[in-house]
Amino acid sequence: MRDPQAPHATAADPRLARLFAADGPLAAQVEGFGPRPQQLEMAGAILRAIEHGDMLVAEAGTGIGKTFAYLVPAFLAGGKVIISTGTKNLQDQLFERDVPTVRKALATGATAALLKGRANYVCLYRLERAHGEARLATREAAEQLHRIERFAAMTRSGDRAELADVPEDSPVWVHATSTRDNCLGQGCTRYRDCFVMRARKNALEADVVIVNHHLFFADVVLRDEGVAELLPACNTVIFDEAHQLPDTARLFFGETVSSGQLLDLARDARAELRAAGGAAPELEAQAGRLEKAARELRLAFDA
Repeated sequence: MRDPQAPHATAADPRLARLFAADGPLAAQVEGFGPRPQQLEMAGAILRAIEHGDMLVAEAGTGIGKTFAYLVPAFLAGGKVIISTGTKNLQDQLFERDVPTVRKALATGATAALLKGRANYVCLYRLERAHGEARLATREAAEQLHRIERFAAMTRSGDRAELADVPEDSPVWVHATSTRDNCLGQGCTRYRDCFVMRARKNALEADVVIVNHHLFFADVVLRDEGVAELLPACNTVIFDEAHQLPDTARLFFGETVSSGQLLDLARDARAELRAAGGAAPELEAQAGRLEKAARELRLAFDA
């Protein structure tokens, strides 16, 4: 996006001009809202990109109001939109506060859904098994499990973020959530009530779906492998906090090699040589050089 201080290259879209006006619908919904030329310009650029099927990279300084600048076009343009945020906290804030504000200001019937990874939802099947089988280490853990049980009986979403009484890092969540490896899928006795399936169904039906970068790239990996799809097909993807994308993508697509792994490789090579009678002196020498180089590398970084 060009310098926001430069003169406007195009006139503001009349729909956006009305919505972002001092006496417009957004001002009526947001206390202290005031027109900002840069916000209007950014919203216009995003709307044009969505309508023309283009790509856009935009950087907005603090105070410009980038959230409304992309939410308004997302609802205004129509079609299926996926919005990906940097963290689950921002995801919750967007869905619980900003999206309802924009929907009300636009008086739109377009719907929105929140979708997180499987481990963020209570698994009713595992929770029932934990009630009778889990051996919890402390009384506190047992109390936390009871809180989760009470929460599961009341909640509509099953999102563990709604249960502030149990810390997010509590070990007890292992007994109350599932993973891709231990999920029983359609063979589960609680499949009809599954919070994960309900969240995915809501996302499939919604016009705007709020996800996070980790879930987005997990979906990309599964699609590439031909295993499954976590996210619905869409017309538009909007990345908020896009500067975090490289680090997140690296977690899913990157490869790492440590000096410890290299030392293990050298030791394993020597062990295999000894088991085979040590008949490859050249390979033995290569393993020695690898071990020496790995140790020198470690010392260089520790210095």
